[in-house]
Amino acid sequence: MSVISWIILGLIAGFIGSKIVNKSGQGMLMDIVLGIVGAVIGGVIFNFFGAAGVTGLNIYSLIVSVIGAVVVLFLYHAVSGKKQIR
Repeated sequence: MSVISWIILGLIAGFIGSKIVNKSGQGMLMDIVLGIVGAVIGGVIFNFFGAAGVTGLNIYSLIVSVIGAVVVLFLYHAVSGKKQIR
């Protein structure tokens, strides 16, 4: 995947993941970073269970990235002690 694809996937996945956890976005830059980190974490999780990780700019990769972003946000809130807004 190209850098532009990672940024687009990261922005969309980070935004969706932060909406699921916080009900509000984290800001464009943080959503991109969250989505890219989420894609890496989601890929590791999916590979652990025998499925493919991020395969390109497609719906499957978006789902993997969103799941990874949600995991990253839950871990961040658990470590930092911040309450999740529901």
